[in-house]
Amino acid sequence: MADNRIYYPQQPVLPIGKAAYNPKTSNSSKPVAANEPPFSQVLGQELTGLKFSQHALDRLETRNIALNKTDLAKISGAVEKAAQKGARESLILMDNLALVVSVKNRTVITAMDGGSVRDNVFTNIDSAVII
Repeated sequence: MADNRIYYPQQPVLPIGKAAYNPKTSNSSKPVAANEPPFSQVLGQELTGLKFSQHALDRLETRNIALNKTDLAKISGAVEKAAQKGARESLILMDNLALVVSVKNRTVITAMDGGSVRDNVFTNIDSAVII
């Protein structure tokens, strides 16, 4: 006897913090992909020209480091100063924070808070900017 039941695929499970498209609750006609960056990250990149690598984003999250618009503007200014001096990879020290930045790509590679900075050796940098 033939199986006449209709089977519906299960909804995909997304990581916490990732938005899925729901046609019943969405005002937009375009679905949001699970791997697209959050709007705040895109806005920050547009305002400052800075990008954050996935590694840097993970470090900021795990170390509970929050950057506001003023911090992003300071970091962007430091990257610009480093670029004017011909730097390629720079260590940026700001308050209780250390960032390693690819100046050419304007990308933050990693981030550390004050506790993580102590007793560390920074390699593969050619400059440091203290702000």
